[in-house]
Amino acid sequence: MVLGALRVRDFRLLWGGRLVSALGSWLLVVAVPAHVFAVTGSVVAAGFALAVEFLPPVVLGPVAGVVADRWDRRWVMVAADLVRAGAVVLLLAGDVGVVYLALFVESVGTVVFRPAAQALVPVVVGTGPELSGANGLNAVTDGVVRLLGPPLGGVLFVVAGFEWLVWVDFASYLVSAVAILRTTPRPTPAVGRRRVVPDLRAGVAFVAGNRAVRSLLVVSALFLGANSCLAAIVVPYGMTVLGGSAQTGVLMSALGIGFLAGGAVLPVVVDRIPTTSLLAVALGMTGGGFALLFSVGDLAVAVVAAVVIGLAGSVVLGTTQTVVQRVTPNPVLGRVSAALFTAEAIAAFAGAVVGPLFAQATSLTWAGWVAGGLTVLSGAVAASLGSLDQAMERSDPPG
Repeated sequence: MVLGALRVRDFRLLWGGRLVSALGSWLLVVAVPAHVFAVTGSVVAAGFALAVEFLPPVVLGPVAGVVADRWDRRWVMVAADLVRAGAVVLLLAGDVGVVYLALFVESVGTVVFRPAAQALVPVVVGTGPELSGANGLNAVTDGVVRLLGPPLGGVLFVVAGFEWLVWVDFASYLVSAVAILRTTPRPTPAVGRRRVVPDLRAGVAFVAGNRAVRSLLVVSALFLGANSCLAAIVVPYGMTVLGGSAQTGVLMSALGIGFLAGGAVLPVVVDRIPTTSLLAVALGMTGGGFALLFSVGDLAVAVVAAVVIGLAGSVVLGTTQTVVQRVTPNPVLGRVSAALFTAEAIAAFAGAVVGPLFAQATSLTWAGWVAGGLTVLSGAVAASLGSLDQAMERSDPPG
């Protein structure tokens, strides 16, 4: 069940901190690219506000995995939250170049935070049904903040101003850090004084030798490349085609409703439907949603498409995360997670750069269709990968 993981005190603290910090970030999710677009009038410049966030994972992702497996994951996450809090303050400078710098530094903190968090959750809740429940609950959390954050951020932007929103996001990272510090200290997963390079090689060797993880890397890279293309052009699309910032906020909230529904569905389907079938269907639905969103130009249709995209995409991401956490030994889970995050970031960076350039050369609609086609292709790849089902059969959760 989705709520079963909340019986674990440490997970409640991790989840609560995640909820607060995610809400703080989503208050700014429309405001920042919209600000860049309003200042520059360029779809490419607005897309670069997203693309710049993918640079740190590409460069630092593998090293972040080593950090997650060699040091206390709690302190790694706390340090990352403090870095992100400091980065957010840079947004107050107002200059577009400084905005890019702030997003870059904030992304550095996220690069360090994610593999440590991914590796810590199965230690806290185990790898049984509570793990899929925990991932489902996190997906529900993402859906809630996607639903509430953009419109609430829009209202607060008008009532209180951009500066106040920045300070709210700053405080949210501090709340997350305090919640993590309150969790139970646990042994450092890797001991000794090994060098970084051998640790990196061990993580790469596991990825290279595990068919399930290799398969997910390919599927995830295709999907997230297409998804980042969507993310890079959806705000300009909403502002120029659907009617403006208010309509864009509604569209982002519809994505949140879908993520919310997907998080509730995930624990039910991930332990009952073969992984390849589940991923193929969910990716096909997501690709169809992309094509529909950018085809009609009507807000009502766009909202329906966004709900489908959010629901199916949430299931894809949650399924991928659960499989990796179950088939990977925890002492190398930080490095394996970071390796996947790095590959995904490379694909996402490419999508965030190529998508706006392609949209500017052709149209936003054509860019959306191409993103949908790539997503359907990733679903076809997933359907052909029987190694995923075999891996999950060997790691069936107890009970």
